[in-house]
Amino acid sequence: MIGGVPQVKTRRMDGRTNPDWSDSIAAALDWWRDAGVDVAFTDEPRAWLRPEEADGSAGSASSATGRPAAAMRAQPPPPPPEPAPEPLPDDLEAFHAWWMSAPALDHGPLAARVPPRGPARAALMIVVPAPEEEDGDQLLSGPTGRLIDGFLAAAGLPLEAAYRASVMPSYAPASDWAAVAPVLGPALIRHVRLVEPERLLILGSNIPPLFGHSLPQRPAVWDIFNHEGVTVPMLTVRKVAAPASQPRWKSGLWQAWLDGTA
Repeated sequence: MIGGVPQVKTRRMDGRTNPDWSDSIAAALDWWRDAGVDVAFTDEPRAWLRPEEADGSAGSASSATGRPAAAMRAQPPPPPPEPAPEPLPDDLEAFHAWWMSAPALDHGPLAARVPPRGPARAALMIVVPAPEEEDGDQLLSGPTGRLIDGFLAAAGLPLEAAYRASVMPSYAPASDWAAVAPVLGPALIRHVRLVEPERLLILGSNIPPLFGHSLPQRPAVWDIFNHEGVTVPMLTVRKVAAPASQPRWKSGLWQAWLDGTA
């Protein structure tokens, strides 16, 4: 005892110059055990048992690291080859028939599909994401269609001078565009090329990315559609109007139309 404080004798004080590594290892393990860590994991798999040879005897199929030899590992089957893209029709009438029957466009029943309508070389081609729920045999015969009819009348365009088309062939409120986008994009490009309109009106910001254009940064944006040798002025409206936003939607569409056609 020195100055009333008990003296603690250490190994160094015992004259032991070399540490006892077994004590150090035990102390480290005790430290981790007290911390609640009693198991160690590794992300690298290890083969603890040597794989058997074909004749049942233990062979040398494992490497020095204990991993199975490459020949013994189960190999996943190669992915099936991508199907060749279906050639798109090169005639508008044939395109309409393909549109109503091609299974690659969506996975719904063919009877639910609504055909596009209007003349070739129309003054305006209007494209919406999908038919309306109220559409039967005629595309855009519901509320959105009536809004478009009012716009055409205000713009001085006869109703029969417009060509109405949709990206999807049937009403699909929860459709997965990503699953069929490789077909929808080329189909829409070919559709515009076959109609060859004077102007293009796109209703929905999710449509331009299908043919390589960026999302519109404003509610209504003029751009140029330039694909398959057809160059057409294109007005994209960010979304189809909801009833509560119809006045603002109509105002934005009308102002953009005037800016691009004046």
